Amino acid sequence: MVEREQLRVSDSERQAAADRLRRAHDEGRLDLDEYDRRLGAAYGSVTYADLDRLFVDLPGPWAAGNAAYGLTGRAYPPPHPTVAQPYGFGAPAPVVAAQPTGPIGQVRSTGLQILLFVVTFGIWGFVYYFQTHEEMKRHSGEGIGGVVALLLSIFVSIASPFLLSHEVGRLYERRGQGRPVSALTGLWYFPGILLLVGPLVWFVQTNGALNYYWRNLGAR
Repeated sequence: MVEREQLRVSDSERQAAADRLRRAHDEGRLDLDEYDRRLGAAYGSVTYADLDRLFVDLPGPWAAGNAAYGLTGRAYPPPHPTVAQPYGFGAPAPVVAAQPTGPIGQVRSTGLQILLFVVTFGIWGFVYYFQTHEEMKRHSGEGIGGVVALLLSIFVSIASPFLLSHEVGRLYERRGQGRPVSALTGLWYFPGILLLVGPLVWFVQTNGALNYYWRNLGAR
């Protein structure tokens, strides 16, 4: 009989684990670099053992190796009131569409991008929006592309975070996966900026999701 640790996990379980890591970061349990590392590992997990080791130093039922793995006594509430899965909750069935086949984009260190934003007094943001949207456009054949994204970031900057999170979520959706971020994630930027850390939370979530998508296709 195959041990539980050797069983393969599903996409919904990887997503549930990623959401729990995100909450742990929001609560201050993980710093930015550790969160980025564990998020990539969660999305790249193959077996329950891969996911288990990401939570050994975090509170919750997973630390005890509970076979139910989060069906009872969850430390974090599920974001979707749907049928529970072994890693906590189910996600709405994704819309399956033709999968993108274009060039793969670049993985960008979340910490380095934040540093570049700071030392350039925000100017790097124009470069970041252009590069990420252009890569997604070339990869999927859809989206607004780099030039439009650059113009919007200059003249209608408040819309840029919402558009970027939406486009990243659409990458997953086109591959038949649940969206880890969406336009609603942009609410962390505004009105989240009133909480001071809101834009940081938005960027960590969105850039982390984009990085994992590229890594999953072979980018390094």
